[in-house]
Amino acid sequence: MQKVMNTAPLQGIKVIDFTEVQSGPSCTQMLAWLGAEVIKIERPGVGDATRNELQFDPECPSYYFLQLNSNKKSLALDAKTPDGKAILTKLIKSADIFVENLHPGAMDKLGFSWEAVHALNPKCIYGTIKGFPLSSKYKDLKAYEPIAQVTAGAASTTGWWEGQDNVPTQSGAALGDSNSGMHLLIGLLAALQQRSKTGEGCYVYQSMHNACLNLCRIKTRDQLTLDRIGYLTQFPQYPDKKFDDFVPRSGNQEGSGVLGWTYKCKGWETDPNAYVYIILQRSPKQFELACKAFGFEDWLTNPDFNTADARDKHKQAIYDRIGAWAITKDKYEITSILSPAGVPVGPVLSTKEIMDDQSLYDGNTLVKIDQGGKIGEFVTVGCPFTMSNYQPAYGPCPDLGGDTADVLTEYGYTAEQQAEFAKNGTTAPVAVAKPAQPSVEPAHV
Repeated sequence: MQKVMNTAPLQGIKVIDFTEVQSGPSCTQMLAWLGAEVIKIERPGVGDATRNELQFDPECPSYYFLQLNSNKKSLALDAKTPDGKAILTKLIKSADIFVENLHPGAMDKLGFSWEAVHALNPKCIYGTIKGFPLSSKYKDLKAYEPIAQVTAGAASTTGWWEGQDNVPTQSGAALGDSNSGMHLLIGLLAALQQRSKTGEGCYVYQSMHNACLNLCRIKTRDQLTLDRIGYLTQFPQYPDKKFDDFVPRSGNQEGSGVLGWTYKCKGWETDPNAYVYIILQRSPKQFELACKAFGFEDWLTNPDFNTADARDKHKQAIYDRIGAWAITKDKYEITSILSPAGVPVGPVLSTKEIMDDQSLYDGNTLVKIDQGGKIGEFVTVGCPFTMSNYQPAYGPCPDLGGDTADVLTEYGYTAEQQAEFAKNGTTAPVAVAKPAQPSVEPAHV
């Protein structure tokens, strides 16, 4: 019988996961889905902060935790105790990757800085996520998702540019957290490839700021253009309004040179997501096809609209006419009318619509994980890319410390040693003795 090849890309790679919340766990979960053995270090009796954050049931870990910790092992370990330090040291000596995302200076204080880990195991790759690059004047700030967005140009360029809603706006997407985890993942995979040539691990430093800034690259492009000519033709402010010396917010305008906008559709009065996004491309041929699909053939001979440069100068008239056309149809009807003509178009979908779309349960886009017990089955977003010869197996998340005994046994610790670890607070919370209660004589009736 022919043996089936294990095609998991990271088979045999051991990861010590000293991360929590979102940015680090999103990275290490992907490592686990790609076949690595991921041992998650959690504080005894407490665990990852997200276990008890935004819970749907006080007796269950939250979906926040469940969606970020699939396929991992959980080792309850207090790395501050002498035994905890010794155990973590032993784990690191056999690890391929060590990942942490604690606040600046925390790992140094614990005694597990990059220098310390590299001395213990020169082959171990050390991955870290912090708020800012080491060169930044903000490098010592404790960073959360919005801090990355507001300092990397995302918030200042997102939202409406006038009126009472003209305020810097945070994206609904996790540009600072999960995005940082995916950027670190790229760095770790590159480091593994590099190690195959050098035989030595390296230090991979990923800042949330830089991960967010990388996705704001086109806004730095716009700043360069603005510095040169003083205006941005693709923005709704052009040509009638004066530009400041920084890239402004631009509502729902498409970010490149094409003309895109979000339009109200039939039913918008009761459905806040009854909208569709439509793009007019710059190519004369594509514009002609779009005009015929809309029934706006008069635009083809109108000098205000029949060239891309002219359309840039008459945006509002375009928004108004397409808006009047779109509001009489629902978003799905509009999509079905315009898409065959090659017009880039898409309905605005709510999270409910997305998660109810059975076509997305294809084994990777949306996946169902059976957690068992009171939680049962839950839905999460799977691996965002597919490989022709590998399919991740999406397993449940670990109970807090659920793999402690197995991991410690694998590393040679006896049952007696493990009992002592639990007793001294290394792998279990230390029981706090209750003060003795004074004896009370029964009342006489």
